[in-house]
Amino acid sequence: MQTRILAALLCGCAAAGSALADTVVVNDQVQVRDSQVERPKRGVTMNEVEKHFGAPVTRHATVGGGNPHRPPITRWDYSGFAVFFEGDRVIHSVVTGAEAAPAAPATPAAAPAAPAGEPSTAPSA
Repeated sequence: MQTRILAALLCGCAAAGSALADTVVVNDQVQVRDSQVERPKRGVTMNEVEKHFGAPVTRHATVGGGNPHRPPITRWDYSGFAVFFEGDRVIHSVVTGAEAAPAAPATPAAAPAAPAGEPSTAPSA
């Protein structure tokens, strides 16, 4: 499943790459928008990315590898963008829109239950 999502994301990014735009995932849909977000360029090493952008917020486990048809792919998430590596080289970086994501709505807390032996103030049915 992750491989399919990654393949779809990379295909969408490849089509938009020459347009000087960012590929953004919004509600599980790939969209393209203009952007000025600085990201690593294709071919840069993991060490160079970390030196320039610092440590990522999240380092995802490597998927694939061990098979010439499935090279090792690693994803690092930063605030506002994600970087995809094949081996130790950048193959793509995408704006995630994480910095512009709306906050999740607060869910109302459930009323506390009355302690055992005390009458409940909740209306009865």
